[in-house]
Amino acid sequence: MANPVFTGDTFTRYEHAYDTPRSAVMTVNGTVGKTFALLAVLSATAIWSWNATLNDQMQMMVLPAAAIGALVLALITTFKPTAAPWSAPVYAALEGVVLGMFSCFIEHKLGRKYPGIAIQAVALTGGTLFCMLFAYTTGLIKVTEKLKAGIIAAIGAVLLVKVVAFLLVLVGYQDPFLWASSPAGIVFSVVVVAIAAFSLLIDFDFIDKGARSEAPKYMEWYGAFGLMVTLVWLYLEILRLLLKLQDRR
Repeated sequence: MANPVFTGDTFTRYEHAYDTPRSAVMTVNGTVGKTFALLAVLSATAIWSWNATLNDQMQMMVLPAAAIGALVLALITTFKPTAAPWSAPVYAALEGVVLGMFSCFIEHKLGRKYPGIAIQAVALTGGTLFCMLFAYTTGLIKVTEKLKAGIIAAIGAVLLVKVVAFLLVLVGYQDPFLWASSPAGIVFSVVVVAIAAFSLLIDFDFIDKGARSEAPKYMEWYGAFGLMVTLVWLYLEILRLLLKLQDRR
């Protein structure tokens, strides 16, 4: 579930392309503000869908419908960044519905309940975000080309493993290495969470480059959208890890 939004030349095409006022170009502060706006939208719809699911007021078919809608909007935004000012908020709203329903289902609707697991995942996701932001802004971790290549290679490896595991499930074999709460499964989840966390560094670097390149103002929405994609991935992987840890108790 890697972030496909930021590619190596996403922002470089705008570098020194024109001389425009600061108010008309992308800035880091502007992107931060729009990221918080998207998080607010996602949180609102997540809380609403959580409550509706908990009270059996939401049809389960809403979950795949919202997930498909979010995927379509993500593809539209990725291939047409100019659509980001409207597509990113709608994407965040749909993703909030997905996360709210899915998290409620995990915490309350499974055979074994996991009280508080969703809020723990939220807290850990937020803490990871701020830790990685601190590491990036202070230069504690330098985002070099080698680091980027390593993270991208690791993402590719994880994706390959998950695809193979999915194909095995289709033929009737469930790989305990990925899904079970065994030590190996927990280690795998820890590694994936770490990769998702380090992916945030790449997101920060691309946003920083976009601001330095004076990309158009709508790219703030695009940058915020890309960061949201990684945060959603990180949250889901942390939730999976917490599930495995609680099953070990």
